[in-house]
Amino acid sequence: MRFGPICTARQAGRSRIIACLLAVLVTGSVRGNESGKPGEVIPAKSMMAEESSIHLSGAGEVALHAIVESGELSDLRWPGFQNYRVEMSEFYASFPENLPWAHNSEPSPQALQIIQALKHAETKGLRPEDYDGPRWDERIQKLRQAGLEQESDLIRFDVALTVCTMRYISDLHNGRINPRLFHFDLDIGRHKFDLSEFLASKLVDAQDMRAALASVEPPFPAYRRTIAALNRYLELARQDDGQLLPVPPKVVKPGDPYAGTDGLAKRLRLLGDFPVNEESSFHGSIYQGNLVSAVKHFQERHGLDASGRIDTPTFKQLNTSLSRRVVQLELTLDRWRWLPHQFEKPPIVVNIPEFRLYAADEVYKAALTKKVVIGKAYQHKTPVFASEIKTVIFRPYWNVPFSIQKAEIVPKIKRDPSFLVANSYEIADRSGKVVSDGAVTAEIMESLQSGKLYVRQKPGPDNSLGLVKFEFPNPYDVFMHGTPAEQLFLRPRRDFSHGCIRVEDPAILAAWILSDMPEWTLEKIRDAMNGDQTIRVAITTPIPILILYGTAVVRENGEVQFFNDIYKYDADLERALSKDYPNLK
Repeated sequence: MRFGPICTARQAGRSRIIACLLAVLVTGSVRGNESGKPGEVIPAKSMMAEESSIHLSGAGEVALHAIVESGELSDLRWPGFQNYRVEMSEFYASFPENLPWAHNSEPSPQALQIIQALKHAETKGLRPEDYDGPRWDERIQKLRQAGLEQESDLIRFDVALTVCTMRYISDLHNGRINPRLFHFDLDIGRHKFDLSEFLASKLVDAQDMRAALASVEPPFPAYRRTIAALNRYLELARQDDGQLLPVPPKVVKPGDPYAGTDGLAKRLRLLGDFPVNEESSFHGSIYQGNLVSAVKHFQERHGLDASGRIDTPTFKQLNTSLSRRVVQLELTLDRWRWLPHQFEKPPIVVNIPEFRLYAADEVYKAALTKKVVIGKAYQHKTPVFASEIKTVIFRPYWNVPFSIQKAEIVPKIKRDPSFLVANSYEIADRSGKVVSDGAVTAEIMESLQSGKLYVRQKPGPDNSLGLVKFEFPNPYDVFMHGTPAEQLFLRPRRDFSHGCIRVEDPAILAAWILSDMPEWTLEKIRDAMNGDQTIRVAITTPIPILILYGTAVVRENGEVQFFNDIYKYDADLERALSKDYPNLK
């Protein structure tokens, strides 16, 4: 590791500083004729202002080199920074003569702006203590008191700020923890960048620090809306008195007496479900009027049946603390940071806890949204991953996965010999040759149980995949498709599948996906779905698809929606993030 040669210019600069300090010690002043009148006494600090950055002595450079090489600084909340040793070395190699963050024995203007960001990291969903937030005021005061005489303090301050800034930028850009630790197949490596180069070229001399820091964050409008919502909920959490609403033994229906009407109205006004400027049309302890409308709005925002009946799930959401909502928003922000920051084409996003699909336009706004059915929470979770939709299949076969074949189909055939015919199934070998679509001999049954033969369902309106299938390569054998069981889309909670994603109104989605192929009009798509043959359409330019997990969603109008942690992935992430900072990396 090297910081660059100790050059003659630096030696000259150091000699000039030493001479300046000696003059002060001997005479108490320095005479000059550059910035003042002839014979005018110029304070030593004014001379140093011309130099701006701090020049290291030979001993100082050795000390800086030793700290970076060790990968540890005891002054830090989390002293070890071994993961950043290479980046630290590269960064300081860009400033062989200077301490980049220290000017005239105190922090540079850019350093002070960064420190403000670190102190208020909670506004980005991060923890200030991970970046020494509470320690910076004391460090700055110590630095100013010590002055130039304490080069070691300047060095340790500079290194501490570099380490904390690298940690902050990395977390702001990539998230605090790698999603692969949760077996999420998201390629976080696609959007890594050169930390040392970013600090050296974008931050040290930044004229607009806010814009420079913002440039590392995800560019998506939904991410920025989530940041705004987080700050709103941080303020709401400070206003919340923590008073829980009384939960009666029975469901509270419109027109029923309820002792907590005043508290309910207060909470709904705080959350924005009950407009502040709207007069109450309920009286006393009767649950009625616009209070019912406010409850319905609250239920819609929380993925509940918007009936206006205050049942147990509704009370659970109403009594969820606002500090808990802050955590949900923070976890969602981390998940946004796991994603690539740009795509060749606008992606399609499926949000598992919301049971909803979004197709983005060129500026990443939701141009199309559809309800979806996802995998069962306790047996067949839909995986979190990224891929590309490459093929649309009209009137697909359903090749039954072996696990379902063995656990569900074979027992049904044993109980009912007519099961295959009644449900449009057939038995085929691995080459696709049909072996039987009716009778099942003992030999065929044995081959089904061993996997030598497989069951597939014929195309048609009763096919479990519906009339359209969307294929995207992945190791989980998961895809997206239609369904004949359209009544499931009426349910507020929709985890019913074996892991694949069933989509509402798949013809509209197919038209969106095939929009680059003008011959595939919506009319032609519907004809293909209702035709008599299977048609595979290869997409000209594959479309990114992201299967994600976020329990907080912020709409374009700023409305915040919260959903149940159905797979307990929020709990897993929160538990992981509760560890000491070095253990997250």
